[in-house]
Amino acid sequence: MTTVQNRAAGWHRPLMLLVSAMAVLTVVAAVGVAADPRVLTGAPIWAKPLKFAISFVLYGVTLAWMLSLLPRRSRAAERAATLIVAMAVLEMTIIVGQVLRGTASHFNGATTLDAMLYSVMGAAITVLFAAQLVLAVVLSRRSLADRAGGYAVRLGLAVSLLGMVVAFPMVMRQPAGAPAGISGAHSVGVPDGGPGLPLLGWSTTGGDLRVGHFVGMHALQALPLLAILLDRFLGRRLDGLTRARLVLVGGAAYAGLTLLVTAQALRGQPLLAPDALTLAAAGVLVAATATASALVLARRARRAGVVLVG
Repeated sequence: MTTVQNRAAGWHRPLMLLVSAMAVLTVVAAVGVAADPRVLTGAPIWAKPLKFAISFVLYGVTLAWMLSLLPRRSRAAERAATLIVAMAVLEMTIIVGQVLRGTASHFNGATTLDAMLYSVMGAAITVLFAAQLVLAVVLSRRSLADRAGGYAVRLGLAVSLLGMVVAFPMVMRQPAGAPAGISGAHSVGVPDGGPGLPLLGWSTTGGDLRVGHFVGMHALQALPLLAILLDRFLGRRLDGLTRARLVLVGGAAYAGLTLLVTAQALRGQPLLAPDALTLAAAGVLVAATATASALVLARRARRAGVVLVG
């Protein structure tokens, strides 16, 4: 534990400051959810800052950890990470500011000020996307000590970029019956703010584009966790190359899942009410993942047999 704490102390300072600030905001927003009776688009007005703050805690810690894996410092990567911090602070400042004003931060063009702030948020996310792309390029060009872990980091960054891309249809949607000044929506086939899943709020009556965005973004944590679990439980039975190939299979499957739930949402289906086509596509994805994993393990077994015979 001491070793982990010592390593964390040297992690990218701006990212860790962001994590600390977002942890504090998480507490503040949680109190707001409990104490502030105001409701916006069917949810407590502090729910959005709470969810975004938690997300930025996970995002910042994960990126700082990834940077710590580099065998030597990269000025380009560190500057990109600092730019990510600046854009995150800008976005959260607007989100909290709009809550204090009692109005929506996203899809809101009701007034000149609201429209300007929403445009600034859009620009901030575009810059953040570009900065994370720089991180992905730097990490893809540097060799990491563990091959499976290296693949997990690179694929996590790549699939999380896909998670950002699948969120763009929210901006382009023109929901029927939306209040004046609202342009964009995360729900498909139903108005925003209807019945939703507990905590997450994803629509239970129509499609919800936040699902694919959520799934894709958390590839940053899911794929490194896959590599860690493979090493922890199968490290003695599987060599590094086999574990790396299984991570590649997992990354492809995770990207496929991100696209699948996004397509499901675009077709107006709630996450928990897929139709036959969605279930068939999910079945194909599961079968393809299982087949690819089996082929990787069979190839490893053949290599082991050749070595024993030799």
